[in-house]
Amino acid sequence: MALRPVREDDLATIEDLQVNPERTGEFAWFGWRDVRAWRRRWEENGLLHPEQGTLMVVRAAESLGFVTWRTIHRTTASTNLSIGIGMLPEARGHGYGTQAHRLIARYLFAHTLVHRIEADTEVENIAEQRALEKAGFVREGVTRSCAWRDGAWRDGVTYSLLRTDPPV
Repeated sequence: MALRPVREDDLATIEDLQVNPERTGEFAWFGWRDVRAWRRRWEENGLLHPEQGTLMVVRAAESLGFVTWRTIHRTTASTNLSIGIGMLPEARGHGYGTQAHRLIARYLFAHTLVHRIEADTEVENIAEQRALEKAGFVREGVTRSCAWRDGAWRDGVTYSLLRTDPPV
């Protein structure tokens, strides 16, 4: 498995995982969105910007999904990154998500000065929690009613990985 920059022909996969409720998965469907937003950002900067980015998760020539990151400014002197993942339904349940989390963390630690990478998921998203833990992320705690999805407020779980944590 590897990560690579998003190509124009990848945009259909990303858009499908964002706006197709049959493909997004239970925890990633947030209603209809502007499907062209990804294409506009890709045309502007190839989905690679100092504040946020997206890379494809691939195995040989096969796209499995994508990973994202965005900058979180905690103070004027500290910046963290928050990561996310979207895997195709046929790629779920095979350990690819765990490996994708490892790859994006290694990439970000190798190419940025960030010390802390964060990931959030819903309390009920056990598969994502397991993938994060297997990738070396540490569960920090529950954030009550932090996300609105499917007509209800949902509790979230925050995970982190520090540059100084032992590699997994």
